[in-house]
Amino acid sequence: MIPYKTILKLDNEKKQALYIQLTNQFIHLIKQGVLLPETRLPSSRQLAELIGVHRKTVVASYEELDMQGWVNTLAKKGTFVNAELPVLKTQSIGEALEPLKTDEPGFSFKKNTILERRFPQHYKEGSIYVNDGVSDGRLAPVQEIGILYRKLLSKKHAINALGYGSTYGHLELRTTLANYLNATRGLDITVDNIIITRGSQMGLFLSAQLLINANDYIIIGATNYSSLDTTFECAGAKLLRVAVDSNGLDTQEVAQLCEQYPIKAIYTTSHHHHPTTVTLSAKRRLQLLNLAKTYGFAIIEDDYDYDFHYNQAPILPLASHDKYGHVIYVGSVCKTVAPVFRVGYLVASKSFVDECANWRRFVDRQGDAILELTFSRFIKEGGLDRHINKVMKIYKRRRDVFCTLFKTELEAYFSFEVPKGGMAIWAVLHKKYTWDAVAKKALDVKLIIPEWQRYDMAGTGHNAIRIGFAAYNIKEIHDFVERLKTSLLALD
Repeated sequence: MIPYKTILKLDNEKKQALYIQLTNQFIHLIKQGVLLPETRLPSSRQLAELIGVHRKTVVASYEELDMQGWVNTLAKKGTFVNAELPVLKTQSIGEALEPLKTDEPGFSFKKNTILERRFPQHYKEGSIYVNDGVSDGRLAPVQEIGILYRKLLSKKHAINALGYGSTYGHLELRTTLANYLNATRGLDITVDNIIITRGSQMGLFLSAQLLINANDYIIIGATNYSSLDTTFECAGAKLLRVAVDSNGLDTQEVAQLCEQYPIKAIYTTSHHHHPTTVTLSAKRRLQLLNLAKTYGFAIIEDDYDYDFHYNQAPILPLASHDKYGHVIYVGSVCKTVAPVFRVGYLVASKSFVDECANWRRFVDRQGDAILELTFSRFIKEGGLDRHINKVMKIYKRRRDVFCTLFKTELEAYFSFEVPKGGMAIWAVLHKKYTWDAVAKKALDVKLIIPEWQRYDMAGTGHNAIRIGFAAYNIKEIHDFVERLKTSLLALD
């Protein structure tokens, strides 16, 4: 005899209806093999008395089980577990309602060790996390964006944007961005040259998938944005590294590699090299374009923080000088405003953009059309420019305070250059110390330096990491430097 009174537990406090709770528990008992095929269930009256519910609750549950095919109700005979159900497993009654616990599936699947990196997922209160240069979400114009978003949703024509749309992104945003990039970056593009992505990483991923076949050669910096190392390697690329100095990627080394290998593409963060923050010089920009024309490779230009250049006007991207369709230009609005707004773009020749749109259909069917329309209006109405002008002044001041404190308080431990732009410094730790030791000591003062190894994927031993300053206000900058100093003093 099955002890229904013991194993069936209903909770009046739950939002879920009692008959649904009862139904789900019966299904669980059947799946676990406690109730075998052809088992007769108690009558509705009997079960109602056993578990202390109204008979109608049991009747409704049995009807639901019957409709779902778990039981069969026979007139004047009773309710029976469906005889045609296969037995999944046998489990003792005492374990009947215990969930199956396992960390591994019952099937094999591909695991890519290249992807096994540990990024911080949760932030402990009171801790400061060293970031590599992100915007301050507290400065995001959320009210202005929210008003635009709500206004769009209130319009009757908004319904046209609620269904499936274009894999290229909303036409209005593509048009707006094409005009905006032409005006601010010196590009000469139309809507046919642009696809909207969910942040720049999607554009970079699509580029890698379209360009790279197994064992194709890609040139990157000796120091490089580590996520792109991973992106290219997962696509099957062989990475060739060139030196990065105060003028950016060493184009002489690029030329030498082009003589030795069939180069498929080169990746560059030309405006502020990631991670060292240096700017690719005008001379080297033109040299790269000439090399691309000569050897027929693609230039993937990741212009992740074009808007933040403090000492002078931003330098026009490689894409603005490209006359032969060699540059794939990738950027985003989310890094400028706030990472949560996943609005990015990829600019390239029409045929490449068309193929990106084909791929996107099977990765991420489309973006958020309402959000894209919102950002189109935000840009057209001057909101983006106003935001940039506002935070530029704030981030410049934060850079100045951060660098001054870093120099006065930590000069005995670091060397660094004040960056011309961006949201981070490249801090070279003196060889006497190791980042492993610093990171361990920093935990004592709730300063967390996550995955510092990613800044030296080539294993050169440069002993430097990228440290962001833009996301901290002045008080937090003082706190940050104090915690770092305390950690370093503990090593002496």
